[in-house]
Parts: sequence; structure tokens; C-alpha cells
Amino acid sequence: MTVTSLAPLPVRQRFMTEPGLGAGNFLDYAVRMNPNRSVPFVHTHGTDHRGEVVLRGYSLQDLADLRDRYAKWYWANGVRPGEPVGIVVAEGLEPLLHYLALTALGAIPAMVNDAMRPDVLKRYLDHVGVVGIVADDTTRLASAYRADPARRPRFLALTAEVQAFDAAGAPLPPQKYPYQHAPDDVCALIHSSGTTGTPKSTILGHRSFWDGKQPRMVRFPAEPYDRLMSLMPHTHAGGLSYFLTAVLLGLPTVVMSDWRRVVVEPVMEAFQPTMLASFPRTFVELATGELPVRGAAKVHSWFNTGDSAHYGHIRRLVRLGERPAGLVAAWLLPPDQSAGESLPGSQFVDGLGSSEMGMALFGGLTTPETPRNDRCVGRPQEAVIRAAVLDESGEEVPDGTVGLLGVITPSRTPGYWKNSRLTSSFELNGYWLTGDVARRDADGNFYHLDRTVDVIDTSAGPVYSLPLEEVLIADCADVVRDCSVVGVPAPDGGQAPIAVVQLQADAEDWSEAAILEKANKELATAGLARLAAVVIAREPADLPLGPTGKVLKRELRTRHAGLLADAPAAA
Repeated sequence: MTVTSLAPLPVRQRFMTEPGLGAGNFLDYAVRMNPNRSVPFVHTHGTDHRGEVVLRGYSLQDLADLRDRYAKWYWANGVRPGEPVGIVVAEGLEPLLHYLALTALGAIPAMVNDAMRPDVLKRYLDHVGVVGIVADDTTRLASAYRADPARRPRFLALTAEVQAFDAAGAPLPPQKYPYQHAPDDVCALIHSSGTTGTPKSTILGHRSFWDGKQPRMVRFPAEPYDRLMSLMPHTHAGGLSYFLTAVLLGLPTVVMSDWRRVVVEPVMEAFQPTMLASFPRTFVELATGELPVRGAAKVHSWFNTGDSAHYGHIRRLVRLGERPAGLVAAWLLPPDQSAGESLPGSQFVDGLGSSEMGMALFGGLTTPETPRNDRCVGRPQEAVIRAAVLDESGEEVPDGTVGLLGVITPSRTPGYWKNSRLTSSFELNGYWLTGDVARRDADGNFYHLDRTVDVIDTSAGPVYSLPLEEVLIADCADVVRDCSVVGVPAPDGGQAPIAVVQLQADAEDWSEAAILEKANKELATAGLARLAAVVIAREPADLPLGPTGKVLKRELRTRHAGLLADAPAAA
């Protein structure tokens, strides 16, 4: 008989109705209610002396023991309920352990992706007002605080110091431990990607971050054979969301600390996941070149959030793996339990969500049989009370009209840390503005066209970058591996769209002029705006990524602001 870590169905159903369960205490509920608490299910990865993949498993009880040991270190260093602490730790399980320890004390982990630029990092931590910082490398932070001693937090400690702490005789809080969270308690601060400027500090609430995820307890694929590979940045709300789901389900999961294909593919082959969750950065690599057939042999579902995924990449990935007939994505409709046979290929869920929305509130589903429908992100999910496309006064616009995407949902963030003015700027007529431009069709499907800050304001009217990127990646696939479309100043006023493209490995002899001609031919066929120029990204730095792996379009706009300055107006 196979030993399982999965929580029995009655336990999962109870999780859905537990009034006190939330983002601050989900581990305690899992330990208390899952009878399989001693079975390892969360895995980390490494390599041995031969370069072979090694997986190490942790049970619910193991996680709780590690959490308590870390909590003792924080308590000994004076951390108390309500105090924010900066966590600047490399991706993987480690930042999640610090999250669990701090929330168990009622403190507030300010989770920071360690790829954040040092000067931006210090500004962000100063804004949050952290009482202490734990980091893998404190050298540059220590130097910065020597130059600014008035802002230095109470402690600045290495991650290794916490890991090596002898907790045997150290106490936990004398009062109730773990901390008893109220529904409105702040459980974490999650920074934005910084794609539009300095990262914002988004509040995750104890109850609101759990709201909307309850249906996943019975709908998320959690059969005895299911295994999740989480490639999300685990300092991000997306990574925390998948970890919360896996812990409550007892779902076997490998928590990845590296998103590059050279690391991911060997772990896929060793772990044999049935599901893979990531930001688009890894999907681009996996869909490029030779497909990872062995690693994806059992994959039935790919989950994307963060930036939009593109059809040109999706259509290659869904050729892989196999799926049970009737399987539907985690947060979409209930699966058809009557169908049991397997179908070739997998499904891809392109989730539109954000830290502010609390979860993916829309999800476009693609299978090998799905007709192409560029930028369709489907219908709102159950957590959404209402979703609408709005004008600037907050009134709904007719179907087919482009406007601002707004949602009313209990899962949304309580706001931005220490910035009520910024919070109010995203509130309009009772809706939370997601920061996206969208349209809705007559069937109730939503189409994600752009981020509001990335709309290209041409003299002929607005141009939306995402539909153009879809065409370049899908219809110029023999040349274009990946791309980003941005607006730059045009000679005749306003902006003009340009594309910064990464080439396929066998397309290095293509010139920018030839790519521009090919791209504009395909764009014209699709009835979309023409590009004014193409720039080839020869080096990774030519397509700059933020700390969470999103393309920094603001940097591309700045770099190429003068690109069309000497071009004739006809361009």
C-alpha cells in the first residue's frame, strides 16, 4: 500500500469552512487535522558529487519543527507581534520557513526577492520600517547602513546565523503560541515587480489572502499520483499561494530555487511532476528549442501567473504529457468526475492575477484542441463578486469597448503599506483597479490587452502591446523566440510601437529590417498596428528583467527613446 501525504477529503472539506483559518496559521491547521502529518511531501532539490539530482523531503511536522526553531531565534532577538522584518533570502523553501516563523509570532515578514538592486532594496526596507533584516549576504546592506546609521534596524543577520541557532534551551513566547490572528491582521508585505518604477509594498491580510482559495481544497488536482513543481518566486504572493495550497492538501511538491531550464529540466526528470506552476520566464525556456519530453511525460497542467503567457509558447507546451479526460484547471469549473480515460497532451492555465488581487481571478484555458483566441483570459472566478470594464469615471462600458479592468472581491489586498493615498488611487466606484486594460465580449469572456502604463499612445489612437507580442511570437516563431513591444517617441508626435526581440537559435543571420518586414506583414494580416522598428536583443541584458523575472518595459522605453529621432515621419 502506497503511503500518502494527502489530506483526506473530509479534512479538505473542513478547511473550506474553518472560520479561523488564514494566511497566518495554515500550517497549524494542516498539522492538527491531516492524519498524514509525518509523511514527507515538500521537497527541496540539489545535486550530489556526480551531478545527479538529489531531492530531500519534509513532512508537516518537520516544517512545524523548523518553524519553531526559527521563531525562537526571532523571539530571542526581540521580534514582537506587529513588527515588520525584512527577509532577503534566495528563492526556494528557505524564505517560506522565515514566513512561517514570523507569522507564528504575529510579526510581519517583508518578503524581498534577493535579485532586487541594492539601492532599491535599502529604499524599500526603509519605507517599510523593518525592525530587523535577515539576508543571505549582508555586506552591501551593512555598508549602506554605516553611511545612514539613523535608519539602521535593530539587527542585520545572516541567514546562516538563524539556521545554526542552538534552539534547545531557547524559549518561545510565554503567552499563546502560535499567535492567534484576527481576520484583518497583516500577515506579510509583498513587493511589486518594479516594472513601473519603485516596488510597491502590498499588504496580505490573514483572511483576505485565504478568501477565494477555499474551492481549491476539493478542486485542485490532488489524486494519489499528483505532484506539483513550484517555480514561482516564493517571496512573491504567487509562490506563497501555491505553497499554502500544497500544505493544506498535503500535495507532494518540489519547491524550486532556480527557474533556469538548465536546472529545472533535470529536476523535472527526477520528480516527474503532473503540474508545473511558474511565471512566464521558465515557460519561454521550456517551449524554446527541443521540448522537455522526458521531464514533462506526466504533466497534465501548466499554471501561469504574473506576466501574460503567449500562445506561441503555450501551443508547444500543451503537446507534452497527458491528462485525464474531464480534467479542468484548479480554479475554473469543477472537473467531470465521470471521465477516466487519458487524452494526449496537457492543459495550460494563463491566470490573470496579482498580489493586490490576492489570487488569479481569471484563467484562460488552452488544450491541444482549443482554438486560438489571443489574449482571452476567460471569465471571472468564484472569488469575484463582480468584474467589469470601466471608463475613467468608474462606469461600465459596453461589451467590445476597451477600458480599465476592475474587480470587486474579498480576496483583494487591504492596501499598500504606509501609503493610503496610493491605495485610494486604485479604488474607483467600489471596484479595485487591477492596473490592466481589457475588453469583454458578449459571452462574458475577458481579454487582457495591456498594462495601463504600457499602452502606446500613437497619433492615430491607442495601440495595445500584448496582441502585437502574440503575433510576433506565434506567427514569426521561426525567427522570434521572445519579445517585448513598447512605445517610443515618434517623429510626427505621440508614440510609435517598436519590438525588442530575442531570436531563435537558428535565426541569427536575420537582420532587423528583415524581421520588421516579416512582423509587419503578419500584423497587417491580423489587423493590428505596424511596428516602427525592431531591435534585436543579442544579450540577456538587452531584454532586462525585474527581480521577479518580468520584462522591465520602462527600461526599454528609456533605452530606445531616441531610436526614431532621425527617422523620416513616414516611419
